[in-house]
Amino acid sequence: MKRAAPAALAVLSALSLAALTACGGDSGSDADSAEKPASTASREQQPTPEERLKQLVITEADVSGMKVTDADVASDNSEYAFAKSPQEVTVEKSARAPLAHAMNQLPLGEPQADLTRSLSSSLNEPFTYVMLTTYESAKAASAVAGLSGALDACAGGFTARANGNTSAYDSVTAEEPVAEAGDESLAFRSTLAFRGATHTVHGQAVRSGDVVAVYFSVDGMAIANARPSDAKLPAAVVKAQNAKLSSAEDVEELARSLAVFVP
Repeated sequence: MKRAAPAALAVLSALSLAALTACGGDSGSDADSAEKPASTASREQQPTPEERLKQLVITEADVSGMKVTDADVASDNSEYAFAKSPQEVTVEKSARAPLAHAMNQLPLGEPQADLTRSLSSSLNEPFTYVMLTTYESAKAASAVAGLSGALDACAGGFTARANGNTSAYDSVTAEEPVAEAGDESLAFRSTLAFRGATHTVHGQAVRSGDVVAVYFSVDGMAIANARPSDAKLPAAVVKAQNAKLSSAEDVEELARSLAVFVP
């Protein structure tokens, strides 16, 4: 479901201005164009995968009353991190690995770049992690397909291990996405027991073109205090991040469709 976003109008204006300038009589511009092919100049202006994700990721301006933290920095510096790379994680069956990655803020498949943000309204409330990854060609769809297969493979629960850490989940169940968006989406919940208390965590993955957003919520304070919990994904966070991905995809499609009119 595509929408005409304000950002798309800005790109349209920029492209129209570029077309008019290119048709003008400035000899210097013509000389520059002759020396440097348009395709080369276009590539030079494209942001890197890392820069692109930083432009797309959710910020405090997008959600009211929530603090947004760079979780990549936190995990890199934390001795309590479950794992810092997918390669450190082992599961009983390889088909289950994508789910273990999604639930521990580790990238799916073979991305070009990834980044993670954590959001919470207070330290006593559940934390929601948002991970964005960007891929080449059809690898984004392949990454989501791998996660979908993992949901089926992990229905009876699974155990993930990394660096002496163990995370055992009693069940995994597919559920309706908090907010449908992008080209495809899937959602799940999982239960685990710790110190006699049962905890339910929730996750969702959304693919918009070659970018995948993975959402995951967990109540860390409840787990630490042996208090039962059910950490649902906040709809406001999911909708805000999905909106940014959808708007960006609209802008990119518009730019590609109008590129034929720009010399």
